[in-house]
Amino acid sequence: MDILLIAGLWLDGSAWDDVVPELAALGHRPVPLTLPGQGDGAAGATLDAQVEAVLAAVDAAPGRPLVVGHSAAATLAWIAADARPEKVAKVALIGGFPAADGRPYADFFAIEDGVMPFPGWAPFEGADAADLDRRARDRIASTAIPVPEAVARGVVRLTDERRFDVPVALVCPEFTPAQAKEWIAGGESPELARAAHLDYLDLDSGHWPMTTRPRELARLLADAARSVSS
Repeated sequence: MDILLIAGLWLDGSAWDDVVPELAALGHRPVPLTLPGQGDGAAGATLDAQVEAVLAAVDAAPGRPLVVGHSAAATLAWIAADARPEKVAKVALIGGFPAADGRPYADFFAIEDGVMPFPGWAPFEGADAADLDRRARDRIASTAIPVPEAVARGVVRLTDERRFDVPVALVCPEFTPAQAKEWIAGGESPELARAAHLDYLDLDSGHWPMTTRPRELARLLADAARSVSS
């Protein structure tokens, strides 16, 4: 199965470098995406441009792909399910919950000169970054790509309720499945609260398991793919 890999804020397709060979060894075709304005060298990209890039990858897949969204990009994976419910076999969301229709995509941190730069590690101290050593932190910070304002503050549009029938695997890294269930039941993710097929996959890691637990993450994604291809 094709597995489309969409990294979260400040990351390009190289974020999946350690996961790609593991997925390939498990018999899948991993396709890491580098989004407009987030690694392709283009300036002034918009959320719509990133959505178009994801949908182009979905349309190019020979079959029905698994679409993986990490962190904020959980929303991009969910938008793909909304726009292509008949084409997306399943979505896997890693450490993130999709934004609802009409909400900003990822207006989380300060905008400076038209971009949202990586804010440093202070906002992520604790469970998010607990398993990142100094070398990993320095690598992520030094390669972080400022996110264009028109991406971060772009408005999410969801229009097709068939998205709720697309199976979802929620990978729980820095939080537990029990916590995720409690948050969803409490109304913190209206989109996932309506998902008809939602599985919770536990992963003992921080927020960037593609860096710290690539083999384990690949196995979880392969299991998610197997559940819809078998």
